[in-house]
Amino acid sequence: MNILLIGSGGREHAFSMQLCKSKLCSKLYIMPGNAGTASLGVNVAINPLDFDSVGLFCIENKIELLIVGPEDPLVKGIRDYFEAHEQLKNIAFVGPDSIGAQMEGSKDWSKVFMQKHGIPTAAYKTFTSENLQEGIDYLSNHSLPIVLKADGLAAGKGVLICETREEAIKELDLMISEKKFGSASTKVVVEEFLKGIELSVFVLTDGKNYQILPSAKDYKRIGEADAGLNTGGMGAISPLPFANEAYIKKVEDRIIKPTINGLQADGINYVGFIFIGLMNVNEEPFVIEYNSRMGDPETEVVLPRIQTDFVELMMATATGSLNEISLQIDSRTATTIMLVSKGYPEDYEKGKVISGMELVNDSILFHAGTKFGENGDILSNGGRVMAITSFGNTIAEALAISNKNAALVQFENKYYRRDIGYEFL
Repeated sequence: MNILLIGSGGREHAFSMQLCKSKLCSKLYIMPGNAGTASLGVNVAINPLDFDSVGLFCIENKIELLIVGPEDPLVKGIRDYFEAHEQLKNIAFVGPDSIGAQMEGSKDWSKVFMQKHGIPTAAYKTFTSENLQEGIDYLSNHSLPIVLKADGLAAGKGVLICETREEAIKELDLMISEKKFGSASTKVVVEEFLKGIELSVFVLTDGKNYQILPSAKDYKRIGEADAGLNTGGMGAISPLPFANEAYIKKVEDRIIKPTINGLQADGINYVGFIFIGLMNVNEEPFVIEYNSRMGDPETEVVLPRIQTDFVELMMATATGSLNEISLQIDSRTATTIMLVSKGYPEDYEKGKVISGMELVNDSILFHAGTKFGENGDILSNGGRVMAITSFGNTIAEALAISNKNAALVQFENKYYRRDIGYEFL
């Protein structure tokens, strides 16, 4: 069948590799793709937010399955557009509609949803310009540290952990009054800080049935030992030592089932991935965020472990038959290390020539922010440039391979964290 995958990052390169393995994949298009996906399918230079052009492309190229990687098209209603279009509504589609995507599109919406359906999460209050002074008063008496979250999409950077009340008050004012994160911080969620180990659990649902994918941990901070600014993710490991069968069963009973049942009770036909960001507090799981798609770079350690035919898995999701699929998972550990441009997550340079990829052995290179130069060179084209994923029988073994190969891939002012997985070693 002809398949269209929307997105351009490491997540989409990982999706492309899985889709290409399937005997059901006749032709794969990636919109817009990157230098890595170009070797697996046809990159299409169309803006995924231009729904008219995306729809026309699907009609002209007889697309039978469409998978949306990033959150922005989902929140802006790409599924709604297809469902309302006579020539597009029968295309098998993986990704929720704009209402379901509010799980990620609005932190306040997701907190209300969790409270309504009894899903364990941190205590919170939401503030806007209309009750900013109330927010300042609230922060003045809040326990420390204090978590501030931009309500809307902020590319993974809209979360601040403030160590003092003065810092929190200053940042709340910057977020709301000065629009520090643009329109995303018109509304700000102030949350209780939960101390524990973060992990991500991924669920695939067809609206009725669900499958639990491998768990992972992503490392958000730019600096080693989790210091510095939040990024889109500097590396990941899967699975986690403590996320055993008993722990995941606890997550399923307390969080996954109430989430799926809550969506159904609210009349939301959610079809696609649910990323559940958790904090493990004394062996008890609390939800810190939902995403309406797979995480990045967690995808680069989760998808390589899935051995089930990926096109079959996606079609079962799109057609309501996920209960008929047997999910096969590689038992080994996968780790990934993200190579980033100097300055990321703030200002960084692009257009740096990438070399040394041919020297890499025993790792998978997932292109995150790359493009082709005029002479055929592969150039950096983002803050996060490349993910280096390796398998091992232990976290230490997999990381040793990823670290060895991270040193071989070169571009000017390359940076990466050498301590991914540090708390488990």
